[in-house]
This record gives sequence, structure tokens and C-alpha cells, in this order.
Amino acid sequence: MAFAFDRDAVLAQVYREVEGRFLSVGRADLAHGWDHIERVYRLAVAIAQREGADQFVVGMAALLHDLGRVATEGEGEGRMSTAQERHHADLSHDLAAEVLAAHGVPAEEREAILHAVLAHSFSRGIEPQTLEARVVRDADRLDGLGAIGVMRWAITGALRAVAETRPYHPTDPFAEQHVPDDRRYLLDHFYTKLLRIGEMMGTATGRALAQERLAFMRRYLEEFRRELRLEGLPG
Repeated sequence: MAFAFDRDAVLAQVYREVEGRFLSVGRADLAHGWDHIERVYRLAVAIAQREGADQFVVGMAALLHDLGRVATEGEGEGRMSTAQERHHADLSHDLAAEVLAAHGVPAEEREAILHAVLAHSFSRGIEPQTLEARVVRDADRLDGLGAIGVMRWAITGALRAVAETRPYHPTDPFAEQHVPDDRRYLLDHFYTKLLRIGEMMGTATGRALAQERLAFMRRYLEEFRRELRLEGLPG
């Protein structure tokens, strides 16, 4: 007897499975941990509701989009198994395919989910071809903006810093004269990526939310400027 595929049950099972994977890893990436996954999941589902996207496809892709960041040695049937050796989006795609197969996700939904997983990445450069992929990418990028984005920027900058890294350019903190280089100056990341994200939203809801969060980030930079200039000292 054939059983109907229960989307809600599978989504709930995968939610618990992904949560368990992220919370069990010994090496925590605070900028890309379970907190990030859960925020992207909730935001993606909310955007999907407003945009009329398939909430199952969106929810599954949001849960699985960074799975490669917690891959362990030996996963992936002999493939290179860490995010350092392969792009995390490619590894996430392969591990997501295994999860989807294990849960019997139908082929059409499976392909849509896997495309959204691959297309979420900023650096991978794959354009989303479906509404669902645009929703997931918007949600992931929105988590890099606003107050949460400032926190994640600081975490990631500290993790990636090398001996030559400085918080900001000593004479041009806001990249008004020099070409922004976020490998050298942490604050330059606002100008190489973060402030550009608003132009890359694929949904109307994403664009509206991005403008709100970018407005906060611009206020943050203005406050940064005021403090560097010692403005606001009591008379």
C-alpha cells in the first residue's frame, strides 16, 4: 500500500535532525551555527508565506543550506568532507541530497530544494532560478544585515583575522579614498559586501526588510564615525 508523503512530518523530522547535527559539533562557528540556521529558517518561511512560495521547499532548503559547515570526516561517501576542502555550498548540496533521499522526498521537490541550497551562496555565484531559491537566498542574506549582521560581521572578522588584519584603515576608515580590502581592514567588509546586499534581493519582501536593516547599519557607521571624531563630548 502506498502512503502519502507527509510534508509537515518530514519537515519537523529534518528540523530536529539538523538541529542535532549543529549542536553536537565540537567546533562551533558562532556566525554560522544553529542560531543562524534557525533564524534563516523562520525568516524564509515568513517570506515564503508573503510571496506565495512553496513553504516545504523553502523550509527544507533553509534548514539544509549550511549543512556542509558541520560535515565530519568520512561523510559524503568518500568525497572531500570538510568545508575547508570544498565550498560549503557544494558540500551542503551533497549532504542535503542524502538527507532528502533518506526521508523519501519526491524528485520534483528534491531538485527544487537542492537548487535553493546551491544558489544561496554569495561567493558561489549561482543565480536562483525559482521563487523558492530567491526566498532562501534573501533570508540568508538578510541575516547578514541589521543588528544581527553587525554581530555576525564582528565574529567572522575576528575568526578570519591574520597578523596583518586591522579593525579599519588608520587614515581612511570608511573607504572614501582607498579601494576597500576586507582581508586587511575589517570595517571595509561593509563596503565590499554588506552595503551592497540590498541591491541583490530577489523578492519584494526581501527588499523591504533589507532597506530597514541597512538603515540601521548606516546609523551604526555614522555612530562609529562620531566616536572616532570624539563628537558629543560634554561642553
